Amino acid sequence: MKVNQRDTKTRILDSAERLFAGKGFHNTSLRDITKDAGVNLAAVNYHFGSKESLFEEVFKRHFLPVNRIRLGKLEEIRDNAARDRSRPAAREVLRAFIAPVVHFRKTEPGATAFITLVIRTMSEHDDRLREILMGYFRPTFLLCLDILCEALPQIPAGVLFWRLQFSIGTMSHTLHMLDQSRMFPEGVVPVYDVDSMTDMIVSFVTAGMETQ
Repeated sequence: MKVNQRDTKTRILDSAERLFAGKGFHNTSLRDITKDAGVNLAAVNYHFGSKESLFEEVFKRHFLPVNRIRLGKLEEIRDNAARDRSRPAAREVLRAFIAPVVHFRKTEPGATAFITLVIRTMSEHDDRLREILMGYFRPTFLLCLDILCEALPQIPAGVLFWRLQFSIGTMSHTLHMLDQSRMFPEGVVPVYDVDSMTDMIVSFVTAGMETQ
């Protein structure tokens, strides 16, 4: 029974993630989700209680594992710098922040829909939805910003804040664009290798972050 319940919950989450990404939160009904998942409304109520709680759970199941990796890498960089009595390297800080997301995009089922959902939610005219997203995003963002301030003390924190925002935009757009084959002109081959794509993004945003 526990296995069946887990499968039901996963099917609901998969359907909700895909439909929220494609149609948006407000244009997706619980009936749409139950029909797509092949379950009844009682199953949604049992596992999640409400449409908004289901929306939050979609973010939680992906953000928590990625955030654990990000936080661990960022804290390791800070600890190593403190031990060596040196400044953290901006490039390594940005890699710690970006690489887990690129790896997630390549290796996790449903990652494409989830990244689309994140981008869509950031532009939603609904503070509740954006706050759900930011609740999972804010801790790693603030830690990354703090360590960047330690790495680049000559650059005002406010400038680094905006440059980190630009970096996130670069990463998000790049990961979303990988599925848009029509966007690539003739002769330009998409880069799907995780390490190569990570190196390209990190090199680009590091140059912008360190500019005086």
